[in-house]
Amino acid sequence: MFQSFETTSDPSKGHERLATVREYMLSGGTKGLLVPRTDAYQGEYVAPRDERLAWLTGFTGSAGFCAVLPDVAGVFVDGRYREQVREQVDLDHFTPVNWPEVKLADWLKEHLPEGGEIGIDPWFHTIKEIEDLRNALDGSGITLASYEDPIGNKWPDQPEPPVGRVSVYPDELSGEDHASKRKRLGAELRKAGHTAVVLTLPDSIAWLLNIRGSDIPRNPVPHCFAFLYDSGLVTLFINDRKLNDELHAHLGSQVTIKPIDQFEAQIAKSNGTLRLDKASAPEWIRELATLNKVSVAFGKDPCVLHKARKSEAEIAATTEAHLRDGAAMCTFLHWYDDNATTGITEIDLVTRLEQCRRDTNALLDISFDTIAGSGPHGAVIHYRVTHETNRTLANGDLVVLDSGGQYLDGTTDITRTLPVGDVGAEEKAAFTRVLQGMIAVSELRWPKGLAGQHIEAIGRAPLWQAGQDFDHGLGHGVGVFLCVHEGPQRLSRVSDVPLQPGMILSNEPGYYRPGAFGIRIENLIVVEDAPQLAGGDAHRQMLQFRNLTWCPIDRRLIEQTLLSKDEIAWINAYHATCRQILAPRLAKDTQLWLDRATAPL
Repeated sequence: MFQSFETTSDPSKGHERLATVREYMLSGGTKGLLVPRTDAYQGEYVAPRDERLAWLTGFTGSAGFCAVLPDVAGVFVDGRYREQVREQVDLDHFTPVNWPEVKLADWLKEHLPEGGEIGIDPWFHTIKEIEDLRNALDGSGITLASYEDPIGNKWPDQPEPPVGRVSVYPDELSGEDHASKRKRLGAELRKAGHTAVVLTLPDSIAWLLNIRGSDIPRNPVPHCFAFLYDSGLVTLFINDRKLNDELHAHLGSQVTIKPIDQFEAQIAKSNGTLRLDKASAPEWIRELATLNKVSVAFGKDPCVLHKARKSEAEIAATTEAHLRDGAAMCTFLHWYDDNATTGITEIDLVTRLEQCRRDTNALLDISFDTIAGSGPHGAVIHYRVTHETNRTLANGDLVVLDSGGQYLDGTTDITRTLPVGDVGAEEKAAFTRVLQGMIAVSELRWPKGLAGQHIEAIGRAPLWQAGQDFDHGLGHGVGVFLCVHEGPQRLSRVSDVPLQPGMILSNEPGYYRPGAFGIRIENLIVVEDAPQLAGGDAHRQMLQFRNLTWCPIDRRLIEQTLLSKDEIAWINAYHATCRQILAPRLAKDTQLWLDRATAPL
């Protein structure tokens, strides 16, 4: 099994660990410390060594941070984790804070009206993050000071850094060899007048060099740093134990490999103009460059947007991965329908679904820990079942099943909400409104130049009409055998990145009633040019989405009287395509199940 069901943190130790951290603060003369849930690579998923926030607080979500002050320790989490954080931390010693509604600077000013020094490790905060925080604290008497890993210094059994093997990613799946990518992006640097750019995001480096890694579960990226020069040459800073002869041959003579502990020295002796991306480069790199009088220019990581705009080869590859994954999902759903009311548990769902994906003989990992939340657990948006929380499915439950696979040719992410026996009218109405939002996004056409913030409300509108909403983004970017959460594209009210052909996103509206039930429906979609329509503006380029995910949506939860004729037609057409393209991949009995599951409304 890729997924385990062990409890990965212990909130019972939070009190004593918090006391240890406060002793450290007192000895250093600082009024507070910031403990983020990230690493030097600014990754969402981190290695065990970098689980500092979980070690201190018990909270294991993929986003958040703790601000430790002498009399209060605030755990800042967004809407995805507000139920989870209250279950995982010791509420007698840690205070959940709704973020980003409550800004860190405002919270610090409220709790430190007399001012004081806040300690940070500049490796674990981006340049932009620290710049924004300093600006927000201006005039408050609160200052930021750099400390070297204050949590690691107090973590006696902190794990060692990972040494996962790196592999070659085939050019035929990428659509372009790394020499061409390096030359193309190097020319962009030269045009901008930048000698080199520092690359700190592992997925950027993996994409650029057509390599993949295994340092952390779920995301096939290597922990490393790199310099890309205007000449197209690259210096890769990585533990050489991760590489084999095939990797050295693949990288070739234009990629120089150096130990990762030489990275800082390379920054200190840089000549020319060094580009740093404020949104991803650690603050420490800026401090080190300033100390050594290195000329710095701020600009985007040049890999990020290129990586987001998938090549034709990548789209073809991930299309096949999604068909394979859709067939595995159908095999699972057939089993589910036969067993949902027989006393199975959430862990049973996770293990069976993983086995269905394994049976494809192509699964390399899951793309994130499967979310299998039944009944009230479905309202915990990023619920992770453990042996302690495992729940038996009960009649009337809804099950939120959010899962995905990592295949060499693609990364999948799909959510289906499933009934256990008979469910109530209120649940069906909410499910139908969520489905209406997903359909509206799927059918959308829009003028080129719009960003996620301009269109994400379309997926919420049916819920808004009923006075309902959900506390997560409508959609995130997705890689191709890379990270399941990929930027810069998002369907979010804070995303100002214009959507472009080749970008892959999730389309996942939901609805959650704490203590009762949850609903989410998710397909992955890819942006493409929309054909010209008769009577349309000839000068106006339009874009649209194409579904990558094909898997039945549970018809038993649809309140058909709420749907328009066009919405019914969309569902029937979607299900007809599911039958056409998935049936040849299924066993005969599952083909019969698929016929029933996709019967026209």
